[in-house]
Amino acid sequence: MSMFSRKLQEGQGVIGTFCHLGGAPVAECLSLSGLDYVIIDTEHGPFTEESVGEMIRAIQLHAAEPFVRVRDSSRAAVLHALDLGARGIIVPNVQSVEEAASLVEYAKFYPRGSRGFAFSRSASFGFAEGLGNIQEYFNKTNEYTLLLPQCETKGALESIEDIVALDGIDGIFVGPYDLSVALGMPAQFDAPAFRQALERVLNACKSHGKLAFLYANSMAEARRSFEQGYQGAAIGVDTAFLVAGIKRMLSE
Repeated sequence: MSMFSRKLQEGQGVIGTFCHLGGAPVAECLSLSGLDYVIIDTEHGPFTEESVGEMIRAIQLHAAEPFVRVRDSSRAAVLHALDLGARGIIVPNVQSVEEAASLVEYAKFYPRGSRGFAFSRSASFGFAEGLGNIQEYFNKTNEYTLLLPQCETKGALESIEDIVALDGIDGIFVGPYDLSVALGMPAQFDAPAFRQALERVLNACKSHGKLAFLYANSMAEARRSFEQGYQGAAIGVDTAFLVAGIKRMLSE
């Protein structure tokens, strides 16, 4: 069992970050650092499928789990990330229950969905344990693979209870900046309406036994989110850590 899975099982919060710098050495260093998971960001990062595969392999050399934020909710984007071996996928800009249901179809094998099967890296190129019983392999993969749509649009927020209730949705990842913009209050994270929106997402996840993750700017924010009931936080971006680390060194 990975550190990520063990912590979730024990009720501990898991900490990750977004990777924008790219390249296998960067991904490996992030995994080596002690993070629980690393999110390869293909929505905002400059990554091709081939480089994503190299980064996933690098992350798996150490303790962290590889996640991919796919560029959109298309079948191709979801399937490529999973075939390359991502433990979980985060899907941006989800607008509706119908879109979330389509994501389940793309990301989960039969009978939960209709994910396309191939002898890809995720199946150890046809040599994965359990492939002799294909339905058992499907079932285990469905449980192992995490599908986390983002709640960062008004449409997703208004339908959050129905989205979370879908069989095959494993949780929600809150994008606070875009959600605050969608609510007409950019970065006003202490505004009552924004706090109520976060509480609504969290309550929906709790009521259906689903995971609740969110982006945080600092460890202090992450700790507060864990106290509220979130299970995961992605703190910052590797580019910012690089700049901040060098500035801190120079200031000394």
